Amino acid sequence: MSAVTDLPPRGAFAPTAVPGTTTIPLARAWNTWGRRPAEMMFLPLGVRLTPVAYAASTRQATDFPPGGGARYGRHAVDGSLVEIGLDHAGTHVDLTWTKPDPYAVVGSWTAPTLGEWGLRFWFCLCVSADGGEIVRHDAATGATVVRVGHRFVAVVSADAPSLVSGHATIADLKVEYERHGYWHLSARSDAAPVLALRFNFEMMRTSRIAAAVADREDLAIARAKAALAGEAPAVAPAQEGANAGSLDAVRDVIAWNTVWDGINARPYTAISRNWDVAKFGGFGVWLDDQLYAAMAAAMLDPELARENLAVSLSNATPEGNLACLITAMDGWVDRTQIPVASFVAWSIFARTGSRSMLSLAYDALARNQRWWWRVRDPHGRGLVSYGTSDVGEGLYKGTHFGARNESSMDNAPIHDETRYDPQTRTLDCMDVGLNSLVALDAEMLALIATELGDAEGAAEFAARAEATRRKIREELWDEGRGIFANRLWDGRFVKSVGPTSFYPLIAGAASPDQIERLLVHLDDPDLFGGRFGLPGVARNDPAFPDNTYWRGRIWPPLNFLTWHGLKRVGRHAEASKLAEKSLALFAQSWDERRLCPENFNADSGEALDQPDTEGFYGWGVLMPAMGVGEIVDVTPWEGFALVHDGRPVRIGPLETPAGRLTIESDGAVLALSRGGATVFSTDVRGRLTHLRLDTRGLSVTLPAGTEAGILRLPGVPATAIVAATIGSEPATWRADGDGIVLDVPGGRQAPVRLVVAVDREGAR
Repeated sequence: MSAVTDLPPRGAFAPTAVPGTTTIPLARAWNTWGRRPAEMMFLPLGVRLTPVAYAASTRQATDFPPGGGARYGRHAVDGSLVEIGLDHAGTHVDLTWTKPDPYAVVGSWTAPTLGEWGLRFWFCLCVSADGGEIVRHDAATGATVVRVGHRFVAVVSADAPSLVSGHATIADLKVEYERHGYWHLSARSDAAPVLALRFNFEMMRTSRIAAAVADREDLAIARAKAALAGEAPAVAPAQEGANAGSLDAVRDVIAWNTVWDGINARPYTAISRNWDVAKFGGFGVWLDDQLYAAMAAAMLDPELARENLAVSLSNATPEGNLACLITAMDGWVDRTQIPVASFVAWSIFARTGSRSMLSLAYDALARNQRWWWRVRDPHGRGLVSYGTSDVGEGLYKGTHFGARNESSMDNAPIHDETRYDPQTRTLDCMDVGLNSLVALDAEMLALIATELGDAEGAAEFAARAEATRRKIREELWDEGRGIFANRLWDGRFVKSVGPTSFYPLIAGAASPDQIERLLVHLDDPDLFGGRFGLPGVARNDPAFPDNTYWRGRIWPPLNFLTWHGLKRVGRHAEASKLAEKSLALFAQSWDERRLCPENFNADSGEALDQPDTEGFYGWGVLMPAMGVGEIVDVTPWEGFALVHDGRPVRIGPLETPAGRLTIESDGAVLALSRGGATVFSTDVRGRLTHLRLDTRGLSVTLPAGTEAGILRLPGVPATAIVAATIGSEPATWRADGDGIVLDVPGGRQAPVRLVVAVDREGAR
C-alpha cells in the first residue's frame, strides 16, 4: 500500500495527482477526483480532505468507498456544489462541499439520524497530500497546514476537533479505530503524513470546515477562516417545469463519474467510478461509453467534453481502428465498437463551435472509417460485419464472443444465428445497426472534412455514406416482415430483431414507405411497445424472458439513437413519446434512490432485479439527455433547435451555439438569457430550428403555423439593423427600448426562414 492513498502501487492503480498539475481548469481544481466519492481534492497539489467515520456499535470504520454507504446528491461539474449522503451503522450524515472561490472549499455536515449515542460515533476529516508531505496542526491558530512545493493549504474548523491524530495512511486510522475504539489516545499528534481531525456527534453533530490555498502559510490560514465565515453560492445548472430534473441528472451523473486517472495522468469521465478499481485495475475506457460521456458533458463544460473526446481518440491503433476497450489490465485492440465517434465529434462542434475539437479528431476518425471497409468487408459486398482481427492479446480475441463485442450488445439474440468465420475473422452477418452507423459516421466525416477544408475527403465520405445507405435500403429491408433486419451471408434474414432495426432512420437510409411500415412496430405490444417501450429484443422473441443483459432488457444507448433517428426523419411525435417513456423509466430509479442504471427490466422497469446491472453507469445519462433535447438540442439535422409548446420550463445555464444560455418560458413567451440578460424572446409556438444568434444578428427557421406573433431582440439597437426578411419578403420591425421587435405574420403553411442582419460598427 502507498503511504497516503491506500491504493496499489503504480502499474496496478495509482489515482494520484502529479504535483504541479496545471492542465486542469482552475474552476475544477477542487473536486471529487479520487476513489472515495466524499473526498475533496485540490488536484494541482494532490491535497485531499477525506471523510472517515467510526461506529462504536459495530467497531467498524469506513472511508466511504464507492457503493459503500454513499448516496450521490447534486454535483456541479466544477465542484462548486457537491452533496453526498453517507450511511454507516445506522447513522446518516449529509455532507456538502461548496467553493467561495477557486482556491477555497467549505465543507458542512449534519447528522439528521443517529444509529447510536453521538459520543460514540466519530466523524473525521483527514488531511493528506499525495507526495507524502507532513501535515501539521497548530492548536493555537486552530489550523491544519500542509506545504506542497511553494504552496500552502490550510484547513480550519468551526468547532475545534475533539482529537487530532497522526497516521501513516488512512488505512492505519481505520485499523486503529477497529482495534482500539474511539477512546484510544496514543495516536495524538500535531504532525504526520495524515492528520485526522476527529469530531463526535454528541458535540459536533452539525459543523463546518474550510480549506484554502495560498503562497504563504498565514495567507492560507486567513483565507480559510474567511471562507469558513462566509457563504458560498450553491448554484448548478438545472431544469424545472417540462421534463423537470433532466439537466440536473445529466449534470450529477457526469460530475460524479468524472475522476482523475493517475495511471495516465489525465481527467476523464469513467464508465462508473464504482468500477474503476474493482473491475479494471484503475481505469477503463470503453470506446462508446467515453464518447457518450463527451457528448453529454458538452452541454455543461466544453473543456470536459474535449478531455473525454481526447481519451477516446487516445485508443486509436496503428491498424486504423479505435480500440474497443483499454484498461489497466487488458487492451482489446483487435476490436472496435459501433462507430458513433464522428456523430459525437460533429455534435460537440455544432454546440460549442470549437474547430480545434474537429482538428483533434479528424485524422483518427477518417482512419477508423476506412478501416471498416478494409478489414470488415472481406467479400467487398459494400456492407460490413463485426469481427476480431489478428492483433493484440486481448481476452476473447479470435472468438465468436470477441466479434460480438464490437456491437456493444455482447449476448444479444440478434447474434445467435451467426457463425464466426476464422478465415475472414468476422461474423457471417451484415448487421443493420452497424451499417447504419457506419453510414452516419461517413456522413458526419464529410461534414467535418468540409469544415476543415478537405474537399477530397469530403467527397470520399459523402459518396461512401450514400452508397451504404442505398445498400441498407435495398439489401437489409425484410419486405415480408416490413422491418430492417440483420442478414446472413447466405441471404437469410436473422429472425431476432432489436432496436437496431430502427437505426436506418438516424442514417437517413430508409425510404418514406419503409419509414411508415417500420414505425408500426414501435408501438406493437408484441414487438417494441409496452409501458416503457423499446426492449433490447422484440418482446415475442424466445430470448426476451431471459432478462439477462442484452436479452430482453432496455438499454439507454438503444433508446437514444432510435430517438435521434425519429427526429431526423421528422417524426417528432414518436420521438417525444419515446423520450417520455424513457424519462419515466429513468425516474423510477433516479428520483428516490439516485440510481443511474446501466439497463432496466423491460416489464417492471426495475434496474437491480438481477446481479448484472451497475447502478450508477455513465451511459444511463442518455435517458435524461433526451429530456433536455426535447426542449433544446443541437443536431446535424436541425442545428440549434428550441421547442416552445406552451409548457412552462426553465433550463440552464447550458452550452449552446449562442453561448451559455438559460431558456425559460412561462407558457406564453419563450426567452433566452445570457448572464441574466435576455437576448431573445418570442411567443411563436412550435419547433424553432437552425437558430443562429451572434454579433452578426439572428437567423431562425420558424415552424408552420396560423397564428401571428412577435420576436424580440433586446440590446440590438434599431440603428444597427441592416436588413430583416421572412422568407423572401421584408420583415416588419420597430424599435423597442434598447432593442427591436419583429412581427411574425400568421398563416404560414410551411416553415420559413427569418433573418436579421446586424452591423453594430455601423450603428456607431
